[in-house]
Amino acid sequence: MSDLSAQAQSTPLATPLKPGATIGILGGGQLGRMLSVAASRLGFKTHIFEPGANPPAGQVADQVTTAGYEDSEALIAFANAVM
Repeated sequence: MSDLSAQAQSTPLATPLKPGATIGILGGGQLGRMLSVAASRLGFKTHIFEPGANPPAGQVADQVTTAGYEDSEALIAFANAVM
């Protein structure tokens, strides 16, 4: 096994999400909405991060954070909420 393969298998991304886990989605447009619906059907919750008010994905997501992408404090709080 190559070093890269071993490293990839030991990262958190190689670990499956637990049922009911929350998936963070940057952007609340139509693609975010479709991803949120698909995640819900698989038993996951979704949290949308979107700078605009009332995004389409917000209608189907479990939680929405409304803040600008340059707002590092809001992004850190969002990332911590979906870990």
